[in-house]
Amino acid sequence: MTNASTTKNANLAARFRNFFTTRDFIFHDGRDLRRFSVAGRTQALLAGIATITVAFSAYGVSQATAGAISISGVAGVQLSPEMQVEQMRAEVARMQADVAAAKEAARAHAARVEQRQALISAVLSGKGDPEVLNRPLPQAPVTGAVTSEVIEPLRRIEQRQLVFAARAQAAGEARYQETARHLRRLGLRPERYVSGAMGGPYEPAAGGGSDGEASGGEAEAQFRSLFRTWKKLDVLEQSVISVPSMQPVEDLVFTSRYGVRSDPFRGTAAMHSGVDIPGPVGTPIYATADGVISRAGRAGGYGNLIEINHGRGIQTRYGHLSQILVQDNARVRRGQIIGLMGSTGRSTGSHLHYEVRVDGNAVNPIPFMQSGEYFAAIQDRTQNAVGGPAD
Repeated sequence: MTNASTTKNANLAARFRNFFTTRDFIFHDGRDLRRFSVAGRTQALLAGIATITVAFSAYGVSQATAGAISISGVAGVQLSPEMQVEQMRAEVARMQADVAAAKEAARAHAARVEQRQALISAVLSGKGDPEVLNRPLPQAPVTGAVTSEVIEPLRRIEQRQLVFAARAQAAGEARYQETARHLRRLGLRPERYVSGAMGGPYEPAAGGGSDGEASGGEAEAQFRSLFRTWKKLDVLEQSVISVPSMQPVEDLVFTSRYGVRSDPFRGTAAMHSGVDIPGPVGTPIYATADGVISRAGRAGGYGNLIEINHGRGIQTRYGHLSQILVQDNARVRRGQIIGLMGSTGRSTGSHLHYEVRVDGNAVNPIPFMQSGEYFAAIQDRTQNAVGGPAD
């Protein structure tokens, strides 16, 4: 009989353990991938408690049915079977509440670990879902002895996440500063793009010291700072997609550069507000950044002109075209063919007159084209972003 009971209990425990598998968390610290696991036996602890609860309940009912028993510590006091059953039920309810609290705490801590992991990954890779990263984290319930044991592996992971978060923040800040440096070389202030983008609804889960060091003030401050770094970096990198940076034709040769020059018609000194790029009639002309067509048609000395609004006060102009292939208010993408080269308007031969304007003022387009490779790399990282002006 004893062997049969032992075998039965062993089979029951095995069945409970099979419900649980090890849960993996993978982190990237900028150089290596690391895996951390929450063992299935930790999760099975909850099931074990539930099993004990059921067994305890069955034992209480059988004892009550058999007759009255003495209450330990209260000599000579007998309880009726009904009172004993009620007392047993109260104990079962308390144990079930402990199990439920442990499950909820484990769920909340796992959600926090996963969302923080997503934030670290977003900063390091440049790709993240704002809806997920902005989602408020669940509050972890007050911990008891059972709950503390169950969530201890998750607490250790949260401690390791603090190290990864610090590395991710340093990498994110470095990338932000590099992008900002490229913008300043073009005469553009980074604040033009990230002003007002520093906030966000991200709220690390409260917990204080009782929930472990990693979920206390240190972790909250670290991940709140990391979120701000991701937010400003994401806004900046999404915005620079709309900075004109590629060349408007495949074969780039200049016959006239930006600045004061001798006017080809009058022979006197005159300000040239763009660059002239020669080529055969019909040469494809490309949009140099994402944007919206603000003008497409005849425009005086420009001849056939296309003007693209890239947002944040930045426009590009493409003049002397033989043919316009876009319409007003159409959205265009970086590298899209918008027209064909020609010699319309005030022109002495087939060429493209190309301008970049910031806040209505013409600036030298050449530094913008020289930044094309760097900004193209950013565009590759943010290829799922929606282009166009961000006014």
